[in-house]
Amino acid sequence: MKGFRKTLLGAFLLIFTATGLAASGLTGQQAPDFALKSSDGQNRRLSEYRGDVVMINFWATWCGPCRQEMPLLDDLYARYQRVGFNLLGVNIDDDSRRAMQMIEELGVNFPVLFDETKEVSRLYQVEAMPVTVLVDREGRVRHVHHGYKPGYEDKYLTEIRSLLRE
Repeated sequence: MKGFRKTLLGAFLLIFTATGLAASGLTGQQAPDFALKSSDGQNRRLSEYRGDVVMINFWATWCGPCRQEMPLLDDLYARYQRVGFNLLGVNIDDDSRRAMQMIEELGVNFPVLFDETKEVSRLYQVEAMPVTVLVDREGRVRHVHHGYKPGYEDKYLTEIRSLLRE
């Protein structure tokens, strides 16, 4: 019986984690505000985007799935920016020059911010790459996604559209 309970508990935790229910204690909370220097040299503050739906995407140059995801995120940004959607890419590399090279190489147009000290990453409980956080117009964290696999952008699209309609 003890082995059965352990197996059942393990299966429950696997399902719980796989469905994202344990993904972040931030879901439903007010998104922690932050200010970081951006790729255009300006400081950007999350609270400046209140009233818009904001996607915060934490990424690194050494992350293969990040590289794969970025052009798709850029497409979402280009498509929905005019209707109240913003995307902030938060790079966690120690050296922002590598990040600048990558965003130029990929032709990324959304603002990229640099979290070289990892303070913002800690605020958002980022432990792996990439992490994508969707914040509603009121500034609450509504969705948190860990990792990236082809097809995730369809889920992002559904969530963005839903938050824009609210």
